[in-house]
Amino acid sequence: MIPRLSGLLTAAILAIPGAAQAIDIQEVTSPGGIEAWLVEDDSIPFVAIDIWFDGGGSLDPDGARGAVHLMTGLLEEGAGDMDARGFAEAVEGLAAGFEFDVYRDALTVSARMLTRNRDEAADLLRAALVEPRFDEDAIERVRGQVLSMIEGDARDPDEIASATFNRMAWGDHPYGSQLEGTRESVSALTRDDIVAAHDAVLARDRVIVGAAGDITAEELGLLVDRILGDLPAEGAPLPGMAEYRLDGGTTVVDFPSPQSVALFGHEGIARDDPDFFPAFVLNQILGGGGFRSRLMEEVRVERGLTYGVSSFLGLSEYGQTVAGRFSSSNDLVAEAIAVIRDQWADVAENGVTENELGAAKRYLTGAYPLRFDGNGRIAGILAGMQADGMPAEYILTRNDRVDAVTLEDVRRVAARLLAPNELHFVVVGQPEGLEPSN
Repeated sequence: MIPRLSGLLTAAILAIPGAAQAIDIQEVTSPGGIEAWLVEDDSIPFVAIDIWFDGGGSLDPDGARGAVHLMTGLLEEGAGDMDARGFAEAVEGLAAGFEFDVYRDALTVSARMLTRNRDEAADLLRAALVEPRFDEDAIERVRGQVLSMIEGDARDPDEIASATFNRMAWGDHPYGSQLEGTRESVSALTRDDIVAAHDAVLARDRVIVGAAGDITAEELGLLVDRILGDLPAEGAPLPGMAEYRLDGGTTVVDFPSPQSVALFGHEGIARDDPDFFPAFVLNQILGGGGFRSRLMEEVRVERGLTYGVSSFLGLSEYGQTVAGRFSSSNDLVAEAIAVIRDQWADVAENGVTENELGAAKRYLTGAYPLRFDGNGRIAGILAGMQADGMPAEYILTRNDRVDAVTLEDVRRVAARLLAPNELHFVVVGQPEGLEPSN
């Protein structure tokens, strides 16, 4: 079954609180040379392994958009000598669980297995990754699911806003189109396209592994080779950087509804930028902090123009944004946009207050629930840390780096990052008194 996909992979990593300092990460290299991170815990006879392949949906070739997405949905639809039903029954019989997802920049595999069935479950996972069948009946069944998803997205104002913004911002780069593809591109995909997508993405030169649970470092190394050792050494070339092409202004997409949805933003900041942590704290103050944020206070609480407004850092690997969303009745959208632009300009020019900074730092370092609350979550965090180029000791220093952000840091980065004249609003609906600029 094709999963419902979301965008950003980094957000969960940024929410790790100081209590994670007790986690002991072992860096493992398998006999075959595959690197993995492990948190060993034998308190429960259970192992979680997350495997990420760099590239994801961005590796679709020209003319075959949606191939990687469709291929990902077929990985559990039969492998080796098992058809889709036989594979599902074999996994269920071992009380194992596999999830396959694809995003802009990564194809991810989450595997959960009991210690006593570990080798048998690993063999099933290997078959799914190395020997998928791609039977024609499975292709048509999953293709139908994807086409249904695409049709649903065409009627969803949030999806329309995202697709429009991305197309205008990123142009011909893969980021500029939906990774699910279009009705035309998905309908035209052949089995050969799906096999090519598999060979492009699933390769050892781009794999990341995080594991947690009842397994030693030596056992993990052998298990990783067992699962991944027969994959091709190299996959397709990774995409280049995306050029951000969207100027400031407003785009209106007509959609018959009593309210409008708006997605807004401009070019952002990379995860490895030296100013990232001040930008992270800045976003929390501006629109990432729920009712504590500046935008929520000014747009909803003070003026009642929306039920909710938020901002976020779009941290895709090959192009970044500072963006946000809100929805409002058609007669209030224009005023809400004006208030957002004013607040963007005010923070860019004047920075934030000591109270805002203190509240944001307290929340980011102490208010989140403990994220290391199970082997499955830990395995995913370990894979995400590696994908973002974080060192293993990141969990020991993350809160210190947030605490080290000063008022001057936030003011300096706000002046650098926030560009009110470059904000572009994509509004899907029938807003009143709002003239599109292009």
